[in-house]
Amino acid sequence: MAAAGTTVVEVGRVERDRSPWREASRRLQRNRAAIVGLAVIGLLLVIGLLAPVVAPYSYYDTSLGNRIQPPSAAHWLGTDDLGRDVLSRIVYGARISLLIGVLSVGISLAIGLPLGAVAGYAGGLVDSVIMRVMDVMLAFPSFLLAVMIAGILGPSLANAMIAIGVVQVPRYVRILRASVLSVKAEPFVEAASALGAPSGRILVRHVVPNCLAPLIVQSTLGVASAILEAAGLSFLGLGAQPPSPEWGAMLASGRNLLQVAPWVVTYPGIAILVAVLGFNLFGDGLRDALDPRLKT
Repeated sequence: MAAAGTTVVEVGRVERDRSPWREASRRLQRNRAAIVGLAVIGLLLVIGLLAPVVAPYSYYDTSLGNRIQPPSAAHWLGTDDLGRDVLSRIVYGARISLLIGVLSVGISLAIGLPLGAVAGYAGGLVDSVIMRVMDVMLAFPSFLLAVMIAGILGPSLANAMIAIGVVQVPRYVRILRASVLSVKAEPFVEAASALGAPSGRILVRHVVPNCLAPLIVQSTLGVASAILEAAGLSFLGLGAQPPSPEWGAMLASGRNLLQVAPWVVTYPGIAILVAVLGFNLFGDGLRDALDPRLKT
């Protein structure tokens, strides 16, 4: 009896070790590019949360006597045309960029998740109507559509996040619909339906939880896209407004100083590059780790 009990415990431990999420975690840990991306994301989170401690100066204090100063011991990344410390503004800008990415993706998920789930599970006319609307949205270049929505709503950071979130909705709808179409044909879904479970319960309890892997990957990549698109909107004057230290707004305010003080636009551009690269590397690693075709 004792041996049988030990065998059952060992089998249970082996099954837990072979669970899909544990296997995905192991593959992710072996992906060096994904680890680098995760380190970049973690660094941005720490900088954003500890911005008042990390930044050597306030991001909005001006000093006309220190206008357009090159990088030095006092100002590591120089100052802009109003004498504001560029490093401090970039540090505070990390908080804004992460907020933009997370909230924009949250808006996309809040709209796209129910639409994609209903379209894939209901099928028929409901599916056709939802997907035709998504096709119309995809017919427009995403950034152009974001510019149009932000222009209608008015220039502000909140409206820019709404515009970016709405523009990304078709991506999540299409991904989730495809996953739902695949999962709803599985035997466990048919068994739940045969037992008389309501369609809504089947969708929420059985179908959607098994479609989360591609959504997680797309959400990570969506944060990178949101940061980049928000920087573009701010550069055009439709996003964050001065004196906000958003990186795109910093590029817009310093574009006339490119020949006189290139550091004013170079370092915010590098910050955007590093943030987007970090999320893309981590997103690609997640995709490789969660792809069932890579399981051995």
